[in-house]
Amino acid sequence: MRIWFVIFFVTPLVEIYVLISAGGLLGVFPTVFLVMLTAVIGISLLRQQGLSTLTRGMQKMQLGELPAHEIAEGLLLAIAGALLLTPGFVTDGVGFFLLTPILRAGLIEKIQQKFDATTFTAYPPDDTDQARQQGKPESNQIIEGEFKRRP
Repeated sequence: MRIWFVIFFVTPLVEIYVLISAGGLLGVFPTVFLVMLTAVIGISLLRQQGLSTLTRGMQKMQLGELPAHEIAEGLLLAIAGALLLTPGFVTDGVGFFLLTPILRAGLIEKIQQKFDATTFTAYPPDDTDQARQQGKPESNQIIEGEFKRRP
């Protein structure tokens, strides 16, 4: 509950304070220009990294692998995009943090550790799948995966 309080109440107050302070130091038009400039730069970086992530995910899927890392990366990139489009320097800072590949990879690793992520490997359809669709019994079917037992 505390995190939602910070997100919806404290963050806008901090953004307003920083924008008013920047406007007092730089003036209104330079402050607005900087906010717009960070959004434009951020969105162009987001587009580039998003396409790269999508390409890597598609390659993994073609190899029969689950693109779990790319899915998590795409989610963080979507959050970064939303933060970069939100007017303000604090949200832009967090958005640029999420656009930094090394920092984003570290964050994904922490998230995976927290949720105890498990890796699965998927294989493309083979003769066994065709036999299953035709109602024939399956033979020599191997299913690979990893699991962890929890106490």
